[in-house]
Amino acid sequence: MNLHVLPAGPIQTNAYLLTAPERGEAVLIDAPGEVWSEVERVLTAEKCRLTALWITHGHWDHTQGGAEVVRRSGAKVSAHEADRVLIETPEIMERFMGERMNLEPIHVDAWVTQGTQLDAFGLTVDVRHVPGHCPGNVLFYFPAVGEAFVGDALFKGSVGRTDLPGGDFAQLEAAIRAQIYTLPDATIIFPGHGPRTTVGHERVHNPYVTG
Repeated sequence: MNLHVLPAGPIQTNAYLLTAPERGEAVLIDAPGEVWSEVERVLTAEKCRLTALWITHGHWDHTQGGAEVVRRSGAKVSAHEADRVLIETPEIMERFMGERMNLEPIHVDAWVTQGTQLDAFGLTVDVRHVPGHCPGNVLFYFPAVGEAFVGDALFKGSVGRTDLPGGDFAQLEAAIRAQIYTLPDATIIFPGHGPRTTVGHERVHNPYVTG
């Protein structure tokens, strides 16, 4: 499995494109604005077809490019139902952002929840619910390779903001301890913004939530 980190959109949100050229398949985790051109470039180079778009949570910067990705690729979309209103009626985010962002709704094919298991290239992927930054924030954990894609729940040395509608720091703190810090220390954390880190490093050094 190849991993391509594709920061995109107005605030350089991380999209993660996972490809398996030997199978001709690819999975995209999150779809910031205008990410499709970079996704298409990689798909063409590696002769892969995008089969799935997995959304970590419904905030606009992670979904702005989703409708275009689906139109261009036919990828099936998975997300947590707690963010259904954000994903299906994204114009509500324009109200609290105070600006027009021309957001398009995305049709979700499968709603995931705590304990859902997905498949990527023959690998089992565990879904864990990590609310607090956003009601439907989930992580996608690949046990076989020790990698977790956590959305905006946890960053290197920081955590997701909780001052937006649906945010709750106490909930986020509890979810990080229960759903992220219970992963093996060597697990590589791929956040929605910024560089990668590890579970063990954040458990010891994160100033907002220690293990």
